[in-house]
Amino acid sequence: EQALRSYARPGAPIVDIKAPGFNLLGDHFHPILVLLAPVYRVFPAAETLLIAQAALFAISVVVIGRLAVAHAGGWAGGALTVSYGLSFGLASAVASDFHEIAFGVPLLAFAGAAYVARRFDRVVWWSLPLLLVKEDLGLTVAVIGAVLWWAGDRRRGVLLAASGLVGTAFAVLIFLPAFNPGGVYDYASSVGGDRGSFATLVDEPGRKLLTVVVTFGVTGLAALLSPWALLVLPTFGWRFVGDNAYYWGTDWHYSALLMPIVFVAAIDAMRRRPVLRWAAVPAVVTTAVMVVGSPLADLVDGETYRDAPRAAAAREAVSRVPDGASVETDIALMSHLTSDHEVYWLGTIGNVTGDRAPVEPDYVLFDVDAGIGSPTDVVAYAEQTHGGTYTEIFNQDGYVLAHRRP
Repeated sequence: EQALRSYARPGAPIVDIKAPGFNLLGDHFHPILVLLAPVYRVFPAAETLLIAQAALFAISVVVIGRLAVAHAGGWAGGALTVSYGLSFGLASAVASDFHEIAFGVPLLAFAGAAYVARRFDRVVWWSLPLLLVKEDLGLTVAVIGAVLWWAGDRRRGVLLAASGLVGTAFAVLIFLPAFNPGGVYDYASSVGGDRGSFATLVDEPGRKLLTVVVTFGVTGLAALLSPWALLVLPTFGWRFVGDNAYYWGTDWHYSALLMPIVFVAAIDAMRRRPVLRWAAVPAVVTTAVMVVGSPLADLVDGETYRDAPRAAAAREAVSRVPDGASVETDIALMSHLTSDHEVYWLGTIGNVTGDRAPVEPDYVLFDVDAGIGSPTDVVAYAEQTHGGTYTEIFNQDGYVLAHRRP
């Protein structure tokens, strides 16, 4: 949200939560986010991002659904549409807040639909914008080029593959280091970590194998019979050699981009071999099993719609911070402050980038009862860290707010 606020002003995407003065173009390569700036300017709220992501996912559901019905028939196409819309990859991404890969989901759906229709020129035009979504998607674009080459369109395939490789190389080796205060690509070190790529790849093999099985299982394994399924390789590759265990499972947003890939692959396989339409049955069963433990199950839980026990105190604490004021906070209330305030994070406020002076926030607001490591003596912390004199002006249910005296 801070990035969009900066784009909407307009200006560079400075994200003080990452570090005071940090340009987010030095973190990930996602210039496509600027498309949301006009929308955010009209509706400046965190909910704008969530609604935009839901809309992008919904577009992909329409594309996949129409494609499924057209090539797999009524009952099988309908089953695949439901399986895709309720798939764990999309559900987990929605539950994990907003991520730039939301733009990649409909783009991959449109590119896949063009591939099934053998409109290879449209495959190219829907694939190229993926280079603006995230730096690793250039590798996916390269694989799309390889699939086109395999399908007989040698010229477009080679050009698209080369564009993907060059795009990723440019983003990782030139663009991101140029905007990063350390002059590096921050996530390069996560590949293999300290143990090396092979050691990381074979770590927790059962968990990784399960992720692969359910990714194809939501299509009844039909996706395995289409060349389009090769598009999963770059994503699985960097996830499984990454030293972050969150990459290896089915949670968060990491599987969202795989969903349109495997469902398009399944539909393509059914178009080639109509008997595979029966794979829609195990697809629905697998999806139903996954839904039981997914965030979608929370929708039928009454507790989901009740205020948390400390919600009233949280709202009161946020209301005590005037609009436009600078505030240092922890992750408990951060997303409730970014729309109307200049927000800094406890974990990075000391990592000032550029030529900015050290931050002296007007307010410091922590949730000292959340168990997330925030200092319990907020006034003492603020004065020791930022200097000046702070006064506690709110303390209820663990939310403590201190104000810096002029």
